[in-house]
Amino acid sequence: MDVLLVLLPLAFLILVAYRGFNVILFAPLAALLAVLLANPAYVLPFFSGVFLDKLAGFIKLYFPVFLLGAVLGKLIEMAGYAKSISTAVIAIIGKNRAMLAVVLVGAILSYGGVSLFVVVFAIYPFAAELFKASDIPKRLIPATIGLGSFTFTMDALPGTPQIQNIIPTTFFNTDAWAAPWLGICGSIFIFSIGMFYLQWQRNLAIQTGEGYGKNHLNEPERRAETTLPSVGIAVLPLLVVTVFNKVFTKLIPQYYGKTFDFTSLGMEGIPPIEISKLTAVWAVEGALVLGILTVLVFAFRAIKTGFTAGLNLAIGGALLATLNTASEYGFGAVIAALPGFKVVSTGIASLFKDPLVNEAVTTTTLAGITGSGSGGLSISLALMSKTYLEQATQLGIDPEVLHRVAAMACGGMDSLPHNGALITLLAVTGLTHKQAYKDIFILTLVKTAAVFFVIALYYGFGIV
Repeated sequence: MDVLLVLLPLAFLILVAYRGFNVILFAPLAALLAVLLANPAYVLPFFSGVFLDKLAGFIKLYFPVFLLGAVLGKLIEMAGYAKSISTAVIAIIGKNRAMLAVVLVGAILSYGGVSLFVVVFAIYPFAAELFKASDIPKRLIPATIGLGSFTFTMDALPGTPQIQNIIPTTFFNTDAWAAPWLGICGSIFIFSIGMFYLQWQRNLAIQTGEGYGKNHLNEPERRAETTLPSVGIAVLPLLVVTVFNKVFTKLIPQYYGKTFDFTSLGMEGIPPIEISKLTAVWAVEGALVLGILTVLVFAFRAIKTGFTAGLNLAIGGALLATLNTASEYGFGAVIAALPGFKVVSTGIASLFKDPLVNEAVTTTTLAGITGSGSGGLSISLALMSKTYLEQATQLGIDPEVLHRVAAMACGGMDSLPHNGALITLLAVTGLTHKQAYKDIFILTLVKTAAVFFVIALYYGFGIV
């Protein structure tokens, strides 16, 4: 019965998300449904003391990253930089490789710090144009965008400024560049198998005579041709983010030391800040600010007309993305507090004694339950990071490996139908779960397999 109380709200949340309802409302309803069935007297305490507390904590720590990434992405789009990068990629690899072009552009933008939600809006118009010209089924667009933006550049490639790669730093005292070779190997694994699958699906479509299709929703309007900025200028903000993310990661601990104590300023009642747990977050935020300033310096004339409207859209998008993720995080926290989850976690621990495998399975399971990679990752590490560190120390496992495995695992089963980014992706492309989810789920399996691939690499060859 206890386990059923974990599975029932999850099934409910997946169902309502599949039907297009917003998880900001239905995640707390699903969580409180589980509490109601367990003990009605606990509903209000769990709502305020667990759900809202975890939601607020997530927003407090990570909202600036979502906000700055969304602003950077919107400015890059308004300045024509996304279009310039897309055009340059197409010129290099050719229009006949439409899927590869979409994947590469998504990878460049997401690794450069653009919010994953914003990448979808920036890439979709040019992806639809390329797929239509090449007569590739539109149903493959979400999986193609997802491969470039929601997989290896989200949490596998070392240095990526996406939130999924930042969260482990606050638990393991690592930085965004943790276990670089494992991350690179995992990225190659995901990219290679993902592209093979997408090409295979395209070949099947050719054989059956399936083309782009007709009467689709949300088809992008063809925009008038304009002079594009040079690709060198277009990629400059992304390079600034990448470089200064690394620079700030090194400089912040040197400047502040191990802790910042407010009592030295005569401020009582504020606990000291442990700098190592916030270094990666601050480094990404600082790098994103410099990336935004770079766009403003080089493209202010191009963006000044619609600057206010664009900024408001970016802020609204960041709020929506943050609340989606935070609400799912709160949902997961409530589920994790129920007796049924303890049965599940104990079962995982008894089945998988190895800390890396246990971490991978627990994290991807929680990501699936919450429908959020960052939410599942935060819950998993909040519950188990100390145990993982103790076990890793006994076995001589570098904490950087724990970081990379956790980050990659959170991007595994998180993309179940109730995932917020997935719902956004389908809404933007004008497609339904029924039309496009199968291909996304295949990539979900590839992404999950990649975690165990890097664990095998580490144990087999000692690669870090």
